[in-house]
Amino acid sequence: MKVKICGITDRGTALEAVRAGADAIGFVFAESKRKISPKNAKEIALNLPADVMKVGVFVNEEKDVIEATVEEAGLNMIQLHGDEPPEFCNGFSVPVIKALSIGTRDDLQKLNDFPCDFPCDYILLDSPKGKYRGGNGMKFDWRIAEGIQSEKKIILAGGLTPDNVCTAIRTVKPFMVDVSSGVETAGKKDIKKIAAFIEHAKGVRI
Repeated sequence: MKVKICGITDRGTALEAVRAGADAIGFVFAESKRKISPKNAKEIALNLPADVMKVGVFVNEEKDVIEATVEEAGLNMIQLHGDEPPEFCNGFSVPVIKALSIGTRDDLQKLNDFPCDFPCDYILLDSPKGKYRGGNGMKFDWRIAEGIQSEKKIILAGGLTPDNVCTAIRTVKPFMVDVSSGVETAGKKDIKKIAAFIEHAKGVRI
């Protein structure tokens, strides 16, 4: 099971997450208490192994701004976490994760907008939006997505913690799990929680 630790804002936490086994590090460039500048993200990304995914999270941003940030920060993947229409995923220089808000089973029909030949590599299933797009610590009913079939690689997010990630994985069977607030203490990334989350996630057999 692959694991993405999102909302990273400092080099020390990023390196500890990678040492613990994180496959992807997420940098939030949208409005959030975890927002980071491209310059600071670059300083972190330069210290990460080449095989670690460096993901930039954007919400309803202009395409040229996204591409400029990709170049400046040294990203190798982007996550579109807003109301971007499917066609917006076209033409980026790096692979794309498109986040979808899932509140009911009907919301899974949004997957039909991304057929196998559509240039979007991953679909992220998240809880309905709260104050921010993602990172709100709220989960959706994973049974909605139980046994989901998609030609895209599915990433599961929303309210995941070290305590519930195993259940979530066994239910949805995603390609990757994505966590932010679920590995924080008092609003700050907690190295022990990150390590526990990764250990639990990678220990699941599905």
